[in-house]
Amino acid sequence: MSVFERYLSVWVASSIITGIVLATLMPGLFGWLAALEYASVNLVVAVLIWAMVYPMMVAVDFSSLKRVGERPKGLVITVTVNWLIKPFTMAAIGVLFFQYVFADLIDPADAGQYIAGLILLGAAPCTAMVFVWSHLTKGDPNYTLVQVSLNDVIMVFAFAPIVALLLGVTELSVPWETLMLSVVLYVVLPLAVGAWTRARLVARAGEVAVSEFTARIKPASMLGLLLTVVLLFGFQGNVILNNPFLILLLATPILIQSYGIFAIAYAWAWKWNVPHNVAAPCALIGTSNFFELAVAVAIGLFGLNSGAALVTVVGVLVEVPVMLSLVWFANRTRQRFPA
Repeated sequence: MSVFERYLSVWVASSIITGIVLATLMPGLFGWLAALEYASVNLVVAVLIWAMVYPMMVAVDFSSLKRVGERPKGLVITVTVNWLIKPFTMAAIGVLFFQYVFADLIDPADAGQYIAGLILLGAAPCTAMVFVWSHLTKGDPNYTLVQVSLNDVIMVFAFAPIVALLLGVTELSVPWETLMLSVVLYVVLPLAVGAWTRARLVARAGEVAVSEFTARIKPASMLGLLLTVVLLFGFQGNVILNNPFLILLLATPILIQSYGIFAIAYAWAWKWNVPHNVAAPCALIGTSNFFELAVAVAIGLFGLNSGAALVTVVGVLVEVPVMLSLVWFANRTRQRFPA
């Protein structure tokens, strides 16, 4: 991992503080930025999200899907956990905590927003950082690429229906037009442009050109993430200053879900005698989140100042410490899996 990736939570925490301080000093600026909106899409955040998502999409190799039938056990676990278990357990945990366990600690009017943010995180499995986690656990890079590529294809078709279903079950209104616009804007278009870019690079100089290109534009992706966090916490500054304990409350169900999903996928892979270089990445994919998409859709559906957007950013804050702890655990238990 690069120094930036290893200490991502530190940079995110610094961006949180920066956003709150700047909003206190320059409230007019954040009000002006919030007003730069068209069709429920904040234009500044849209540019930053694209800066985050586009490099990830260039790394996706759809030609790897030709190998989808090879060693199917890991793929079965990945698809089942990511799309049939994780979104629904995340919604259930959200309802449990924000309507019952934390009912006396939060404003009842905000509970639905927090649940919505968890649903968006739960329905967006990781796309990019999973390559880092796979590398740290000595995962099979080619198999990981197949898993990520298949996930992205499923995401195009499954993300919006799952989110709409779970929001409806939890009695939240579902603005279908905004939801579909968000999926097209932040999944379909970046995926298409990324695939086109990758094809041009491979035709010109092979896979080496793809690696060099993504390395060059990666700083823009990280900068986009941190600036998005600054903006979101600037917009949420008053809420957080009035209730700093809120961040801990929001992080609790995310932590429980993350470790629970990893346990399900990892134990299943062990039971099925899946080799460790496939088992570890397939468990980590479901544990990690495509938080860039979750942040973007939360803003589009509920607004920059919403509780849903705040939850998705808290997801960014806890992501790296959680994943590094699970990488450590996976490496310590390698010998329990078949070679």
